[in-house]
Amino acid sequence: MQTQRLETEDGRAVAEHVELATGAWSRFMGLMFRSELPPGHGLALTPCSSIHMFFMRIPLDVAFLDREGRVLRVYHGIRPWRMSRIVRGARTAVELPAGTLRAAGVEKGAVLRLV
Repeated sequence: MQTQRLETEDGRAVAEHVELATGAWSRFMGLMFRSELPPGHGLALTPCSSIHMFFMRIPLDVAFLDREGRVLRVYHGIRPWRMSRIVRGARTAVELPAGTLRAAGVEKGAVLRLV
């Protein structure tokens, strides 16, 4: 699977190794059944406007982005067996290890890009 770097608008790294899930199967499988997501890693699901945490083993941070990369909604430490709400206007959901978004200072309205 292809990986890219997730960074803020000013070029600060949020995660160095973000896998891209753009096909139906890769989006469906997501991070299910993985026992860990190392720091600096993540998964970007496109298109995606909501996620579920069924069959997940680890909590995640999730940022929902619009087409321009603007953060529309942030979930901090969403736990296994939960679901997000549908985020209107979201094009991409970026799943990261819990604590990543706070540590990077990412909040609603920020702009993120995959490069």
